[in-house]
This record gives sequence, structure tokens and C-alpha cells, in this order.
Amino acid sequence: MADHYHQPSWYWASLPPAPIRPALAGSAACDVGVVGGGIAGLSAALHLAERGYSVRLLEAERIGWGASGRSGAQAIFGVAAGQEKLDQLVGATDARRIWDMSVEALALLRGLIARHSMDCDYVAGQMHVAIKPRQVMELRDWYEQLTGNYDYRSVSMLDTVATRRLVASKRYVAGLLDTNSGHLHPLKYVRALATAAEAAGAVLHEGSRVLRHERRDGRLQLVTDAGALACGQIVFAGNAWLGTTEPRLAQRIVPVGTYMVATEPLGEHTATQLLPDNTAVTDINWVLDYFRRSADHRLLFGGRVSYSGLDPFGPTRATRARMLQVFPGLKDARVEYSWGGYVDITLNRAPDFGRLEPDVYYLQGFSGHGIALTGLAGKLVAEAIAGNAERFDVFARIPHREFPGGPWLRRPALVLAMLYYRLKDLL
Repeated sequence: MADHYHQPSWYWASLPPAPIRPALAGSAACDVGVVGGGIAGLSAALHLAERGYSVRLLEAERIGWGASGRSGAQAIFGVAAGQEKLDQLVGATDARRIWDMSVEALALLRGLIARHSMDCDYVAGQMHVAIKPRQVMELRDWYEQLTGNYDYRSVSMLDTVATRRLVASKRYVAGLLDTNSGHLHPLKYVRALATAAEAAGAVLHEGSRVLRHERRDGRLQLVTDAGALACGQIVFAGNAWLGTTEPRLAQRIVPVGTYMVATEPLGEHTATQLLPDNTAVTDINWVLDYFRRSADHRLLFGGRVSYSGLDPFGPTRATRARMLQVFPGLKDARVEYSWGGYVDITLNRAPDFGRLEPDVYYLQGFSGHGIALTGLAGKLVAEAIAGNAERFDVFARIPHREFPGGPWLRRPALVLAMLYYRLKDLL
């Protein structure tokens, strides 16, 4: 089995090859079968194994191959839908519980890093930034909501001068800084999480694409092309990469392409001038940009989503052009790595956790807020399987609909909707 990625990211290139875990072969059995070797699946495997369950995880490619191992890697509060949308979807009480759990997700992330001595380049500090005056008002409203309604005190509203002290760009006119959020090397984190899960007793299989699940003699079974895994319960955590393995889930999300570049090493002096406090940054456009420094003093810059499911022409060139809008002084800096991948979005941008059957769970729809929330999702599904589903069911109560248009027309409909929001960014 080759140690390959969809595109060779800087994350992958910066690490030594990981040991290859054997594929599932023949028949095996366990208490819980987990599908998907990203953060959600690995967290579920870890927390279940720590509770004494026998767990086997099946990954179609390599651990961390999907979004978890190549993302922008900004660990931030909340969910992509926003709290006002959650209020509409589930009411104020459950919306507040989801908020509190999103903050818990950040603490869980830091706790796992500390407890398992994970070397994953974690740095505290993340900032949302405004490009135009109307977005300054959006940030101020957001700040008032966070501090007033949710008593979230780690955020600060920054004016233009203070914002530009943290990000040396004339593009931004205000910022919302959160010292409780942060950023990390996602593939280092995923690999460390896999090691922790194995140390707790979970068995991880790579190169083991699940073709289907079925019941045989009353027992669940995950079927691959080389084996079958009998399970008491199943957790699907493949998200955008689950594909047709479970069609009932595929209709509730759309894979959205996003792209990143990594510059050549800029040197500590130049990198520090760009982002003096090593804060991760994202703007609040619909077609947003996000960026941060790497531990070896590169700029990692992402954005340029593709709702069509097709690569736009010249994604590297387009992403670099957006980077130069932010930091024109990098015009002579080479882009050494460029990569892309899919994140899964739901129609309402809220996470989608639930059950397909009483003993078949799923976790998906993180909509770009996955670094911290996926870890908590794995913990919540472990709680539910162990008999305490109260917190899991708060998320399961979020209503979700399939994307309109069926398998053939839902993506064109999404593209048309997103064109509207792209136009709003320009106003």
C-alpha cells in the first residue's frame, strides 16, 4: 500500500513516513467498528477503548488521509452555522448547550495534547478579521453576543491599529481575537491520536475501504474487499470521503473543495514580521481566506473553495494571488507546496450527528469547523454507546434536510446559491 495523499501537502512532506498498518483480512470481531481514520473516528476509537470496549477502525487509505490531515488546522469556538441559526433550529436551551460543548471541544483538544504528550506544534491564538466597514459591525455584534450572551471572556475586539499589530496587512480594518482558540499541525495531531488509540487497545486497519454494512445472523458486519468485521455497534465517521458506502448519509452533505499553499521558508525574521504573535487568521467573507505561520517559518495560506466539485483553473495560481492581496511583500516568495481536498458541509451548516439504526451511529457535517469539534464528537458517541446519550442527542436533535435536486442537480443548485454569497462579499 503506497504512502500517498490526494495531493502532496506540506504537512505530509514535513513528516517521516508513518508505519503502515495492515488491512483487514479475513474475519474478525469487535464490540464497535469505526469507519474513518480522521479525528472523529480516532477520537471515538480512543474514548471507546478507554472505556473497555474492543474497537477496530477501518480506514480506506492511510490514517489522516482526508480532511483531518490536510486542513487549515484552526481550532475555533462554535459551529459553522452560528449561534443565531442554532437558536432557530433547536431553541435557546439546546443552542447554549451546543455552544458550551464547542468550548469544551477546545479544552478537550488541549487536554489530549497534554495527556498524551503530543508533539503537534499547538499555538494559542486565532483571529477573525474584517475587510470592510460593514464587516466591522458584524464583528462587533459577534463580540457583544459572545461576551454578553455566552460570557465568553477570552475574546477581544481590536481596532485597525491593534489588528495590524497582529497581522501586517493593510487589507484588514478590525479583528476579533480569541486566546482560547489556536492552531496546530493537523497531521502530527492525527498521527498522535492514532498512537493514543492503539495504546488504549484499539486496532487500526489501513487500506480497508468499507463497501457496505449488513446484518448476518442478527449481528452487524462491515464488509471490505478482503474481509468482514462483525460488530456489536458501528460508528460511521468518514464524512466527505465516505462516498457511496452509506447513501443515506451522502445525501445530507456535499463535499466542497478547498485549497492551500505553503511558501518556501521565509526565515524567522520575515515570518515574525507578518504575524508577530503567531496568531492564526481567517476573514469573514463567504469565500474566505485563512492563514498562519508554520513551525519552520513558512506562510500557510488557504481558501478558494470550489462548490462545483471541480478544481477551478489554476488553484495554486489563484490561491497565491489571494495571498498576495494580503501580503504583497511576498511577491518574490516561492510556493513550494500546493494541495486541496474536501470538507463536508450540511445544508444548514450545523454538524450532523445521529443514528441510522439503534446500533449504527454517524458523525459528519462539520462544515469547516472540524479540528476541535471532531474530537468532541468522538467522545460524545463513545458516551452514547456506553449508555449515556444525553449530550450526543442534543446534536442529534438538530434538524437536517437532504440537499435539493437529488444526486444530479443538488450541486448545480448549491453553486447558484453560493454565487449569491460571493456577490455579497464584493459589496
